[in-house]
Amino acid sequence: MSRLDRLKMEKVEPKHWRQFNELLRYVFQVTKKDLQRVGWEEREIALAKLPVLEQADVLGWFDGEKLISQVAVYPFQVNIFGKTFEMGGLTGVGTYPEYANLGLMNKLIWQALADMKDRKQSISYLYPYSLPFYRKRGWEIISDKMTFEIKDYQLPKVKKVSGYVNRLDIDHPDIKTVYKLFSRKQHAAMIRNNLAWEEYWRWDLDDLTAAVYYDSSHQPKGYLLYWISHDVLHIKEMVYMNEEARIGLWNFVSAHFSMVSKVVGAIYTDEPLAFWLEDGDIKETIAPYFMARIVDVKQFINQYPFRAPGVDVNLTIRLDDPLLEWNQGIYKLHISAVGQGELISSQDQPSLTIDIQTLSTLLLGYKRPSYLARIGRLSSNEQTVKILENLIERDTPYFSDYF
Repeated sequence: MSRLDRLKMEKVEPKHWRQFNELLRYVFQVTKKDLQRVGWEEREIALAKLPVLEQADVLGWFDGEKLISQVAVYPFQVNIFGKTFEMGGLTGVGTYPEYANLGLMNKLIWQALADMKDRKQSISYLYPYSLPFYRKRGWEIISDKMTFEIKDYQLPKVKKVSGYVNRLDIDHPDIKTVYKLFSRKQHAAMIRNNLAWEEYWRWDLDDLTAAVYYDSSHQPKGYLLYWISHDVLHIKEMVYMNEEARIGLWNFVSAHFSMVSKVVGAIYTDEPLAFWLEDGDIKETIAPYFMARIVDVKQFINQYPFRAPGVDVNLTIRLDDPLLEWNQGIYKLHISAVGQGELISSQDQPSLTIDIQTLSTLLLGYKRPSYLARIGRLSSNEQTVKILENLIERDTPYFSDYF
């Protein structure tokens, strides 16, 4: 019997938690020193992974009783242009090196995507440890993370607002209240269930603090999650519902002028701080953050909120998918006058040729059709590109979670 014949694909269950954890630790080279740095003990990380195995869908290859390759899919939801989509969050991807180059991961990912399709999870997100690896399998970049560094003397001057800030514990219910309202209006954001919140907090330091902005009616309108270490104020996330809340939260940050030498943090939109600050000579870096791929293109198009064109629109599309045969083919894309989309198999000559990676980033609004056509990521005539420009909303994807 060959080694391949010995292997079997099975569901990874809570009883396998120790092997699941050992494989993650090996693949991502998480050491005991790393865990101690964030205050984690071996027992705590083991307990933390149990919810993953209990709440996520985890698949693995076993060599006898030994787990040697795995993927996990979280049951999440995201907001895409105001509509809630079921999203499969792919994570925990890894194979021991002695089992590499056997095609195990491709088969695991294919099965994970097939299971997502059955669960009506029409889109999948992931944090890429290798952009080329996931691009070859149909994912594409859909969001950025911008990091910034502001010296103490560059902090914005305090402006008068009608509300106030309270410092609170990070588990205060007003934080979830604000985020829920925020995520319902913020394109591409995670709509956090309990599991998403658990993942959001998982590796945070004990001294993380929340500052919540309340308006004059005592309603929470924004929050800041931060910690201070070695004269540096670190911002994990700043969320606000309006400009007043943003100013109020930055007033709070600026109040630390005499306590810190600089402020560092992250922004998940395309809004550079440099333009907003009076002294905008600050350090900002931008990097790709999360990737996404459409799992079931027919279902996704049926759910997708196109801009209402006012008249029926029909386009013929040739779609290529490197992994999923059910997405591959030529389709007529029909969009009704009110923006309801439908994909129907067609034999007509396509006016647009595109792959699933490019279609994913296009429909999530990360890159516009005209730009993608210009750099050769889609093939189409000028008229079709103009039609697509008018059909897709303009909004920058925001995604601040990590799993």
